[in-house]
Amino acid sequence: MPDTIANTLVLHRGRKIERVRRLRGWTQSDLGDRMNITKQAVSKLEQSENISDEKLKDVAVALGVTFEGLRDFSEEKVLYNTNNFYENSGVSATNIAANIETINNPLKETIEMFERQLEVVRKELINILKNK
Repeated sequence: MPDTIANTLVLHRGRKIERVRRLRGWTQSDLGDRMNITKQAVSKLEQSENISDEKLKDVAVALGVTFEGLRDFSEEKVLYNTNNFYENSGVSATNIAANIETINNPLKETIEMFERQLEVVRKELINILKNK
């Protein structure tokens, strides 16, 4: 990526808001509700390259992050901090995968139970249709 494009992305405050909002898993409507503005106003805000510090502070509060964190946000920093956190925490991908399997296990069992019940109903329905 050319430096001019990279610098524009780093300095574009609206894109930072959008990235943090998406990282939180929020829609524009979600952020708008927290700021008492419309989804369209959030969209316009996210398209704005220059946003005042006061407005950015309001957005940071709504997003639940610090003003400095939002102002200085970059995806590179997020990746760097995430990698360092996991490298220094003793958490491995294997541990994470094991925890996900544990979390998903009840869901898997529930799905299997419904599939068994569905199979029983299917067989009953086939028997009823055969007998007609």
